[in-house]
Amino acid sequence: MSNDKFIALSLPNMAGNEWKYVKDCLDTGWISSVGSYVTKFEQMVADFAGAKYGIAAVNGTAALHISLLLSGVKQHDYVILPNLTFVASANSIKYLGADPLLIDADPLLWQMDLDLLEEFLSTQTEVKGKELFYKKDGRRIGAIMPVHILGNMCDMDRFASIVNQYPLPVVEDATEALGTTYKGKSAGTFSPLAAFSFNGNKIISTGGGGVIVTDDEALAKHAKHLTTTAKASADEYYHDEVGYNYRLVNVLAAIGVAQMELLPSFIERKKQIVDFYKKELTGVADIRFQQELPDVNTNGWLFTIQTDKQKALLDHLNANKILSRRFWMPMNKLPMYKDCVYIRHIDRSDYIYNTCLSIPSSTNITDEELAIVTREIKAAIG
Repeated sequence: MSNDKFIALSLPNMAGNEWKYVKDCLDTGWISSVGSYVTKFEQMVADFAGAKYGIAAVNGTAALHISLLLSGVKQHDYVILPNLTFVASANSIKYLGADPLLIDADPLLWQMDLDLLEEFLSTQTEVKGKELFYKKDGRRIGAIMPVHILGNMCDMDRFASIVNQYPLPVVEDATEALGTTYKGKSAGTFSPLAAFSFNGNKIISTGGGGVIVTDDEALAKHAKHLTTTAKASADEYYHDEVGYNYRLVNVLAAIGVAQMELLPSFIERKKQIVDFYKKELTGVADIRFQQELPDVNTNGWLFTIQTDKQKALLDHLNANKILSRRFWMPMNKLPMYKDCVYIRHIDRSDYIYNTCLSIPSSTNITDEELAIVTREIKAAIG
């Protein structure tokens, strides 16, 4: 086996009816934000996630923005957020004029640390009327956004038992977790509103794109209204509130429909990749894996390993045409979020960032390529 070609990190896999459905859009002229594929894609995602309604958006960030808006987040609010997440989570909060209130990561699961969350809520917040406030500065806490990092989940029963003691709306950032379940219940259905993402590297892709899911018909209708510029009349350009041009276009939804048809096979392949890497890399140097709770069945989206030899391994893999990347930089390390309230004892997020790297996990990666990746990892640090 030679490593004479580039092995990508997480490529989209267009192996089904994508060409056929896109051609149908082009042939019929239905390429914009109205069309049958948008409606079909929304319902396929909702059905797969076990929700009643799906509302398509241009990307996962837009889906999060609208979900937070409909949850009542206001300017100058805080929204509780894991410090270890992709920047879109924090950005969606800032779009509303609110600020992230950051919670450090669990050292094993890499999700929001529930011990810290419970301690923070019980000692540093107070309820006034039907609202929650941060004692230190008196600002309202408008919502909490758990992020299912890498398609994994925390103990959602414990999360609910903590959060349900407070008037604190929940918006799930399930952007990486389509197909992940906790006790058989799908990610995205543990809150009134949740968002999925279909960026190019996600488990299915529409190039860009996102879907809001909910069981609440009124919320679904309002989300659709807001994402279509709040147009309130079919006959003229009458808009009854500030809306957003966030609607997913039909031609991209057509790709999404074809991708959803393939999703079960994609999840199966992701699990095979996870099993292969764990079998081959267990016991190699100091490599550790993201832990999963027994009640969690992940979609295996982007396989990530942890090693104190991160830099040497990263340099070696990339030099050998194996694209690997560090974890996202924690939010408190970014210039626009460095002054956010950050709840921690020790900075576990920083340690995870400096020791973790994601390795190739495309659903169309070959077994030969997987063997090349593990061979090079062993050569670098084994």
